[in-house]
Amino acid sequence: MQNLASRLFGRARDLRDPKVFHQMSLVAFLAWVGLGADGLSSSSYGPEEAFKALGHFEPDGCYGAAAGAPCQFVPDFGYLAVFLAVAIAATVFIISWGYRRIIEEFPHGGGGYIVASKHLGPYVGAVSGSALLVDYVLTIAISLAAGGDAVFSFLPESWLPGKHATVLAVLVILTLMNLRGVKESVKILTPIFLIFLLTHAFLIFGAVGSHLGRAREVAAMISTEGSRHISAGGAIGVLLIFLRAFSLGGGTFTGIEAVSNGMAIMREPRIRTAKRTMLLMATSLAITASGILLAYLLLHVLPRNGKTMNAVLAENFVGDGALASAFIAITLVSEGALLFVAAQAGFVDGPRVMANMALDQWMPHRMAALSEQLTMKNGVYLMAGAAAVLLLYTHGSVDALVVMYSINVFITFTLSNVAMIHHAFHVKQPGWRRAALIHGLAASVCGMILIVTVIEKFTEGGWVTTVITAALVTVCFLIRTHYRAVGAKVAQLSSDLAIESAPPVGPPPPDELDPDRPTAVVLAGGYGGLGLHTLLQIPRVFPGQFHQVVFIAAGVIDAGAFKGKDEIDRMHANIERDLARYVEFARDHLGWSAESDSAIGTEAVTELDRLCREVALRFPRSVFFAGKLIFQRDSWYQRLLHNATAAAVERRLQFAGLPMIVMPVRMFH
Repeated sequence: MQNLASRLFGRARDLRDPKVFHQMSLVAFLAWVGLGADGLSSSSYGPEEAFKALGHFEPDGCYGAAAGAPCQFVPDFGYLAVFLAVAIAATVFIISWGYRRIIEEFPHGGGGYIVASKHLGPYVGAVSGSALLVDYVLTIAISLAAGGDAVFSFLPESWLPGKHATVLAVLVILTLMNLRGVKESVKILTPIFLIFLLTHAFLIFGAVGSHLGRAREVAAMISTEGSRHISAGGAIGVLLIFLRAFSLGGGTFTGIEAVSNGMAIMREPRIRTAKRTMLLMATSLAITASGILLAYLLLHVLPRNGKTMNAVLAENFVGDGALASAFIAITLVSEGALLFVAAQAGFVDGPRVMANMALDQWMPHRMAALSEQLTMKNGVYLMAGAAAVLLLYTHGSVDALVVMYSINVFITFTLSNVAMIHHAFHVKQPGWRRAALIHGLAASVCGMILIVTVIEKFTEGGWVTTVITAALVTVCFLIRTHYRAVGAKVAQLSSDLAIESAPPVGPPPPDELDPDRPTAVVLAGGYGGLGLHTLLQIPRVFPGQFHQVVFIAAGVIDAGAFKGKDEIDRMHANIERDLARYVEFARDHLGWSAESDSAIGTEAVTELDRLCREVALRFPRSVFFAGKLIFQRDSWYQRLLHNATAAAVERRLQFAGLPMIVMPVRMFH
């Protein structure tokens, strides 16, 4: 089984290898591939949704009916695609401009969650983080569903029943790849990304470039049609049509936040790498999204049943013939594959946001844990599971997912820029007025898109996203309340024990431990109430039995500590300091000989098991002790929020024939 797991998830990585952090990081190009695919792939459905809002179908509601049903799209306001293209490109650069400053301010990453938490308070940060998590789950779901549509759009119709199963299979494959590590998964997906760029660059520049001579004709059409519509419905009516189309294409902007959130995977110098990645992402996204909209208008591309508008665009541009068919197939396959790649944004950044929230006690602590491959495996599993539920719930329908999508990311966009405005006015560093202006513009644009999007999508299914996000925020608040209450009780226990329960000082014990004497082995974490409570119960429960003790502790490298070898060395020094305090306490207040041992890894149970077995070899008459929080009313959520390290180590040691006793620490909560 271990060999199978190693083949599936990759070999374990050495935490003390100074090269491991370099090996896990990404240069700007690979970061662009891993994080920028989300934005680029949205050109498969973002511009299409925006363009369809500029017209109507005849007969009403016929689009999406069975293939072959009579259906005609009438682009009443199609000329507004020119203004939409300009607005989308400008919005991309405005938002990315704001996030470049966020990168400078927060070089260790965290994105919208960290920004809002620091400058607007932890509760606003929790709202921002929760909204972002739901959006990343939807990113995975809609990317896979749209990828299935693109790939199956040119396959035989008889193959369509297998589309849903194929999408779920791709989800499983991406999950395994991300459990192996982000860099490995990105390298595998790089060729797909490059093929997409080449085919779509040829398609966009070819379609737009070949019609540059029609510039006057297009300008005349805009003037004529615009004047007619303004006369008939007024300028406000035309503006509302434009804003609705602009908001429905809001999915185009959802990948921009990924760079600031994924700072931890950037190659040093981290800020420069992230800025280059952001520039690559913004430029490619602006050109692709706006270029496709212009191409729709210039080539008279209209929606068809059973085909994406990008498929129709490719057919209209290259025409018929063997080479044309090959180009269309390559273009659509690369588009579908890139949509699968785009799910990486959810897998890369979703667990990272979850880990940051776990470190701040908004999520279960285990969400910050790393696997042997140094991936946030619990977050990967949860993101994959939630995406699978959404795909099953919507039956992989892009139309249903698009309605739920892109609302939440604009909550984070808006809050992030408002937070940076607050920061600019608070510190008033040189250039603060310019910074406030940049973020004010970005916040206004994002806030406007958010309001229009919520109004347009809420009754059509957007309420589902709102309900899920509100429920997640509520759960986060409850989790933090629980952790803080338990933390306060443990801190009080530590204070009471250290002052009132410590025995008087006795004669100094021997410095060396005797291998032939009974030895108490205490699994101790940070110096405090739980470890001291466990230690002081031993002479009470087993009077006169033990006169020497070994303290062992395992440091866990989680997402908060995985920042370089220096951080690991600092953690090791802190553990040694805490263990030294335990040793001193046992010698001074119990009169016992004492020593300690420690290890660092990604999983506490594995490291503690190994340390216990090593101690048992040195001291054959060892008995192992650990403390465990026991709540007055045990419940499933307490078992989820508090790790079962003591019970897991107890099972392993007892199976190995080593005695272990778990000391209860009562929590009336």
